[in-house]
Amino acid sequence: MCGIAGYIGSRAGSVKLVLDNLRRLEYRGYDSAGVAVVSSLSGTLKVLKKQGKLANLEAVLGDLALESGTVIAHTRWATH
Repeated sequence: MCGIAGYIGSRAGSVKLVLDNLRRLEYRGYDSAGVAVVSSLSGTLKVLKKQGKLANLEAVLGDLALESGTVIAHTRWATH
């Protein structure tokens, strides 16, 4: 099971918007998260994945957190 959130457009802060939506699902015990952004300025694809809580992904976003563009992000729950 996983949570998926996305945004299509060029709104500034679109990465933060999508990750805020994923945070609403975090209580469900997810064990990893990832985000992919197609920059509205350069058209390049940037992907970042991290194990653990969503906060671990947010901690390593750096400049990617400021990107605007089309974004898709996910959280993953590994079933045992």
